Formats: sequence, C-alpha cells, structure tokens
Amino acid sequence: QVQLVESGGGLVQAGGSLRLSCVASGRTFSNYAMGWFRQAPGKEREFVAVIRGSGRGTNYADSVKGRFTTSRDNAKNTLYLQMNSLKPEDTAIYFCAAGIFGYSQGKYDYWGQGTQVTVSS
Repeated sequence: QVQLVESGGGLVQAGGSLRLSCVASGRTFSNYAMGWFRQAPGKEREFVAVIRGSGRGTNYADSVKGRFTTSRDNAKNTLYLQMNSLKPEDTAIYFCAAGIFGYSQGKYDYWGQGTQVTVSS
C-alpha cells in the first residue's frame, strides 16, 4: 500500500503561481511513476503530468506545457507540481497518484484525496 497526501492548494489570481506537494508513505517511493490529475466542476478527471520513478523523464498535458513543472525528491518521498501563469480554467481539484508511467488513470493504483486549486480572473 502507498498512502498519498496532497497539500499546497488555495486561491490565487490569474497569472499567479502555486506549488503543490504530495507526500508518500508505505512502499518504496522511487519504485513508482507519479502522476498528477485534476477534476474541474462538472468535468471528468484528466491527466496533467507524470514523472518517472527515477525523476528522469516527464510528460505533460498540452494545456499545461510550458506553465507547469513536476519534480520529485525521492529522499523525502515527495512529489511536486509547480504551477505558473495560472488561468481560471486551471481551477480544479488536483490529485497525485502512484503507478506506472502513462496518461491513463488505469495505470495508477494509489491516489491521494486531492487539493483544491481556485484561480480567480
């Protein structure tokens, strides 16, 4: 089992920045690719970013490329999502997940509870 806890969400104005964190406990953190997903009100959960277990290799949704950066510190069992140039359409609950490198939610076995990000215009 892997337990995941996100933090760092909040309210920010358009153009601002936030950094989300996801702390893992349980099994060896570096064994898992880590993904970020988000779910906006009335919409399905969607892929945002993924990083390999080693930290060497990332991929992003087109909607966040160039604005969001994911990284990890395996010594601290922590995953990060740096979000810059935020837009109102980035408003969503953000989830971290542990699993196999990829875009599909089905590749991830463990999920956090989510953290709310709200971007005002």
